[in-house]
Amino acid sequence: MNPYPLTWLYVPGDRPAIVTKALAADADVVVIDLEDAVAPDRKEYARAATAELLAEPRPGVPVHVRVNALDSPWATDDLRVLAPLPGVSGLRLPKVTSAEEVVAVAEKTDGVPLFALLETALGIERAFSVATAHPALHGIALGEADLRADLGVRDDSGLDWSRSRVIVAARAADLAPPPQSVHPDIRDLEGLAASCAHGRALGFLGRTAIHPRQLPVIEQAYLPTVQEIEQAETIIKAAAEKEGAQALQNGRFIDAAVVTAAQRILSLARRT
Repeated sequence: MNPYPLTWLYVPGDRPAIVTKALAADADVVVIDLEDAVAPDRKEYARAATAELLAEPRPGVPVHVRVNALDSPWATDDLRVLAPLPGVSGLRLPKVTSAEEVVAVAEKTDGVPLFALLETALGIERAFSVATAHPALHGIALGEADLRADLGVRDDSGLDWSRSRVIVAARAADLAPPPQSVHPDIRDLEGLAASCAHGRALGFLGRTAIHPRQLPVIEQAYLPTVQEIEQAETIIKAAAEKEGAQALQNGRFIDAAVVTAAQRILSLARRT
């Protein structure tokens, strides 16, 4: 997987034809959803169809599976059937509220990369504990629809504290920055771009999507601009010529932290 995945495309696990299209949609990661996108009477079919698709290694785009909630009647079979499959690149665990849940899954899945979704107030309060629960955990992220309902939040800004909490917890645990949660209106590309800009300012990296038309908007929002790349190159060049803190000709002060940020920008621009 690209070390800087920016687009994570969700597709319903009970729609194999849609999954096949998604694999060709140029997302960095495809996430087959067995949870919210699948009705209860389709759960077993969705699991079987996903298992058939991922029975062999899949070249190209990594495929993750969002299993059903760990306290649901389907989760045990999801983990038992899917974790051993060579085509599964990661498992996304919904509604995680404790480190113990992550450990219990890790002990059953033999090193498969795990990603915890925090979707309740309790999950947010325990974000760092979850993020450091087990070496198999590769990332944490928000599930904002469920969190919004749990908190009774009406205005989008009411989630910013929770967003920052998860971003800080991921950094403190030395995990990759989390991707933003989905933008639910697939026709509102202007709103998606504005929301991505806000998320990038908070410290998110990339975003989950529910339709291929959202992918280029997300990628453009999260890749560095030409101006940002030029500024980063100027900072790196100045730091190479003179060690220590200094002021550039334009008056900008740079030190080690600014240089580190510039290196991160160039690395993201190269996607290396």
